This record gives sequence, structure tokens and C-alpha cells, in this order.
Amino acid sequence: MSFENLLIERDHAVAIVTVNRPKVLNALSTQTLDELRRAILELKYDESVRAVVITGAGEKAFVAGADINELAVQSPTTGREHAIAGQQVLDLIEHLGKPVIAAINGYALGGGCELAMACTIRIASETAKLGQPEINLGIIPGYAGTQRLARLAGRGRALELLLTGDQITAQEAYRLGLVNRVVPGAELLAHAKALAASLAAKAPIAIRYILEAVHKGLEMPFPQAQIFEATLFGLVASTDDMREGTRAFLEKRKADFKGT
Repeated sequence: MSFENLLIERDHAVAIVTVNRPKVLNALSTQTLDELRRAILELKYDESVRAVVITGAGEKAFVAGADINELAVQSPTTGREHAIAGQQVLDLIEHLGKPVIAAINGYALGGGCELAMACTIRIASETAKLGQPEINLGIIPGYAGTQRLARLAGRGRALELLLTGDQITAQEAYRLGLVNRVVPGAELLAHAKALAASLAAKAPIAIRYILEAVHKGLEMPFPQAQIFEATLFGLVASTDDMREGTRAFLEKRKADFKGT
């Protein structure tokens, strides 16, 4: 894959995707979003990739937001289309079927915060700042920020952040449940890669079903979600990985999952 605004690296079964526009704090232009869409689709169908890390180039920003020059000229029609296109890219990330870890190395604002929230797990550096400051531009989040933030942080705190446009520290984001871990900046990528490698060693089908059970189950009434989980449990019980995992446990050895 060849991109202008992304860097793609491989570390065994882990792919590292870096948004590479440090001069503009890795802002999500239309081209960058399209490149991200292409990259995620490629990684989705690459069976040798079992986990993904997304981060930003440089030391200042993960992704500082959308491209304001593009936002400033939107009409009602193009604005809606722009938002839907961004939502579709982030949906691809959320529903990749593989763990996606956001390594938040600096500002994660607006579209950058929305990108991080679409990831499976978020690890932030101690100096990271997160927020949805769209209100200060007279607009609202467009890449499902109002929806994911409320689901992660709760309605009250989400409304406070959305209406004030305030930026919060990594520590406050951790307290709210918006990020999973806070680590020293110099260790951020190593932590993200180590977690990704750990997840990549686990049973891929079981991981995919866990992600599906949580994402879809949260949108269902609880009794229906239980049935959905039981159905997925039945499906995973037919896999070679299930037999390998249970046999390895009984034989007191490490399981070697093949994704079958």
C-alpha cells in the first residue's frame, strides 16, 4: 500500500498505522480519511494481521481534528455527505473484527477524539489532551462523536464536554473511562505494541465474536443480547481454536491459535 498521509508498518502480526501530517497536527483531511479507509479495508482482509495500532506522527498530536479549511466551505448538502463519509471510515475501524489500539501521543481533538473513540482500546501519553471543541467553531461533531462519547463517558459528562468544548487531560479522560491506560510519553508506542502483540496471540475468531457480541449486544434488549451471545458461543465451539485452547489448558502449555 502506498499513501501520502499515512505510514504503515508491520511488527509480526501487528500493523502500525501512523497519520503522517505533523505540520498540520495530523488533521484529518478528506484525502487522509480516504487513505485511512483504504488501509483499514486492506488490513481487515489480511489474515496475517491480527491487531492494529493507530497513532499520530510527531510529538504534539495524535490527530488534532478535521481539516478546518475543508469544514469552512461546507454547504448543508456537502456537510451531511462529509459527516457520513467520516462516520463510515470510523465504523470500519470499530467493526474491523480485530483489536484496534489508539496510541494517543498528543492532542486528540474533534475528529481525532472521534477516531480514538472508534478504536477498541485507547492508551494515552501523560501529556495527551482530548476533547470535542466543535462548539467553538459553531458546529457539532460529525463523525459520531456525540454518540460514542455519551456511550463511553455517560450522558452528563458527554454533554458537558460537547457543550463547553473543553479539553481534558489524559488523567481526567482515564477517570471518565474515555481512555483505558495512561503511560509516560516515551513508553506509549511500546505499551501499545506490547498490548497489540498480546491480543494478536489470542484466538482470532473468539476475539471477533467478543467484539461483535459487545458492539451489537449493547444495541439490543438484554434478553435478546443474551441469545445473541449464546449463538456466538455455539459457533465458536465448532472451531479448531476452541479445541486447541481447551487442550492446551489441560496439557498445561501455551495455546497456538490458527484462526480456524
